[in-house]
Amino acid sequence: MNENLKRTKRLSDYFFEQIKTDGVMPTMKKTAGFVKRRFFGKTGRFLPKEEVLQQQKNTDSSKWPVISICVPLYNTPKNFFDQLLQSVQQQTCSNWQLCFADASDNAHTEVGQWVQQAAANDARICYKKIENQGISANTNQAAQLAEGEYIALADHDDILAPHAVYWMSKTAFETKAAFLYSDEALFEKDIEHPTVGHFKPDYSPEYLECCNYICHLATFKKDLFWKVGGERSECDGAQDHDLFLRIIAESKQEPVHIPKVLYYWRVHSCSTSSGTDAKPYVTEAAQKAISDYLAQSGVQATVGQGMFASTYKVTLPVPEDAFVSILIPNKDHIIDLEVALQSIYEKTTGCQFEVIVIENNSTDPETFEYYNTMQKKYPNCRMVQYEGEFNFSAINNFGRKFAKGNYLLLLNNDVEVITPKWLAEMVSFCSREGVGAVGAMLYYPDDTIQHAGVITGLGGYAGHSHKYAHRGKSGYMFRTATVQNLSAVTAACLMVRTEVYDQLEGLDEEFVVAFNDVDFCLRIRQAGWRIVWTPYAQLYHHESKSRGLDEEDETKKARFAKEQKRLKEKYGESLLRDPYYSPNLTLDREDFSENPDHRFLKNDL
Repeated sequence: MNENLKRTKRLSDYFFEQIKTDGVMPTMKKTAGFVKRRFFGKTGRFLPKEEVLQQQKNTDSSKWPVISICVPLYNTPKNFFDQLLQSVQQQTCSNWQLCFADASDNAHTEVGQWVQQAAANDARICYKKIENQGISANTNQAAQLAEGEYIALADHDDILAPHAVYWMSKTAFETKAAFLYSDEALFEKDIEHPTVGHFKPDYSPEYLECCNYICHLATFKKDLFWKVGGERSECDGAQDHDLFLRIIAESKQEPVHIPKVLYYWRVHSCSTSSGTDAKPYVTEAAQKAISDYLAQSGVQATVGQGMFASTYKVTLPVPEDAFVSILIPNKDHIIDLEVALQSIYEKTTGCQFEVIVIENNSTDPETFEYYNTMQKKYPNCRMVQYEGEFNFSAINNFGRKFAKGNYLLLLNNDVEVITPKWLAEMVSFCSREGVGAVGAMLYYPDDTIQHAGVITGLGGYAGHSHKYAHRGKSGYMFRTATVQNLSAVTAACLMVRTEVYDQLEGLDEEFVVAFNDVDFCLRIRQAGWRIVWTPYAQLYHHESKSRGLDEEDETKKARFAKEQKRLKEKYGESLLRDPYYSPNLTLDREDFSENPDHRFLKNDL
């Protein structure tokens, strides 16, 4: 098969391989059968029940837009063609057009015969014989046949879910969105037994710059597709990623995510010619696509390869005037504090900073002796004294009064820097237009993840992404290896613009110990700022894995319960729907495994 004629599956195949071999928990290194049960429960299905499908067929969709499904063909096997065709013809919504551009060689003229025979029996099927000019040019040829208001892209060997057009057309009608995308699943034999699901977040701009997490099913307005010039041949291999970025830039709208599996991506021997590693031209094409998008957006940046194949790293400059005030609350624990300070001063490069240690009720005389030594040993490091009872929020708000920086970094006293450019990495993103706060990757001393971002709703309140997963793994859909947007990050290492901190009047002091960071980040987002998490700023967090709520301390238990209640009362049910975490994933664990109840998938009307 000509490489350019298969819309690249490398990212999808790589997700599949990573989940099978890496997983997000050690137990997921077991059999593919276990993975299938893990992600798809006992039913193994993401298809609506027959009565739901029938209800969709009975729905009046006469005012909904037509979706033109564009498919470039090349020497397509008969069974693949038949299954794709059947999946479109059996849609529960009839608002579709199927546009085939056939670049098959002279040895495969039967492909055109199959399409023309189908077209003779269904006026919604269009056919065009073309010369092979590569995947982008061939896709554009198929799009020239489109008569619908919207275009959807599909590969010639994949399958649409029976309710794909229903949901795309319905949502387009209701939202008037310029760009929509859905979840997808991989399959090998039939779609009733998928192997892996790709359950995506809602639009995450920084994440999309690092990998094409959108993939299929992508649908966008036809006039917008042509306004940006369709797909670009110079980006073959990453043509969809390039197209998505240009459409988003042109439309100036966020894509609408439909959290339903509407597309089935076939895994077979011809899916890729070189395993899961991206070929050089694919990497180069993706880097060009991202670089062009950033340049068009007025963002100065360089784009390089990421931690894994099919991922990319955007490096932004540190503003010349950037100065970070690092706020570290402390009560005794001078050994921990010294480890933290020594690592900060010995390892940190690329950014100017000061350190403000906020003393709170220490009782050991050696602590104050250490403070005197500390201020002489470390430049731009001083101690200020907060004399009230312990209140994490109030302590940091007090420390802010002494800060000179245009960026604040809230930092625990039990951390240890790993990557020298950690602070520069955080500042570079925090200075980006629209970004209010940035979080870092924190590891336990045993090299398992302590924090890769906060997911609201986990456990009913909030939890840490990929907690206890092993260092060096890619996580679910590269979520531990890519810069991305999140609803919150931990205050154990949280950078925020000083102007944003002041605008929001700092941390809410009614959250004495727990959830002050979650509340703060949610308020940052409510004020219109984005939260970014980066895996390239790495620290050890020496917090004990076994540490938790002190079950024997009734006062602490009561305080924690009070703060839980306050968080829930303040944000209500919205806490359970984190836009950067799929509703198809569980809220019971922090490992990105599938929601066994399928409670969102069952409601298909």
